[in-house]
Amino acid sequence: MKKIVLIGSGGSGKSTLARQLGKKLKIKIYHLDALFWKPNWVGVPIEEQIKVQNDLVKKEEWIIDGNYGGTMDIRLDAADTIIFLDMPRIICVYRAFKRILQYRNKTRPDVGEGCEERFSFEFFKWIWNYPKTKKPKILEKLEQQSNEKEIIILKSAKEVKDFLEKV
Repeated sequence: MKKIVLIGSGGSGKSTLARQLGKKLKIKIYHLDALFWKPNWVGVPIEEQIKVQNDLVKKEEWIIDGNYGGTMDIRLDAADTIIFLDMPRIICVYRAFKRILQYRNKTRPDVGEGCEERFSFEFFKWIWNYPKTKKPKILEKLEQQSNEKEIIILKSAKEVKDFLEKV
């Protein structure tokens, strides 16, 4: 485990697990939300996202957390380990709402500077629809990668905890 990708719905725990793994394995973490959101939630163009990720995956070891479906294949192809946090949507919604309260009017450590936490109906809708709109495509991608990579699918906080204990 030297090149690790973490994917999953908003609120699934990607950034938290990335920090825990990074600390345990002593591997640098790259939060895509921190790289691809400029102040006031201005998104980085896809061309820049592609360039940044192509540069990142050339490094000897890394943990990259984030979805960004349009560029996901760059990370999946380069990874040796893919972790999919397949948490129940109600848990993800709860965690996202809790995060809003915790970081209200502040910037989270895993998001771009100047992006204060805020409520976004669109984001909650994305989380709620994730199991139907995003998960099937991700499972298909993971199936395509399954012969060459270590694929880990974690479906509960207990599975995450057990996984971390074994690392």
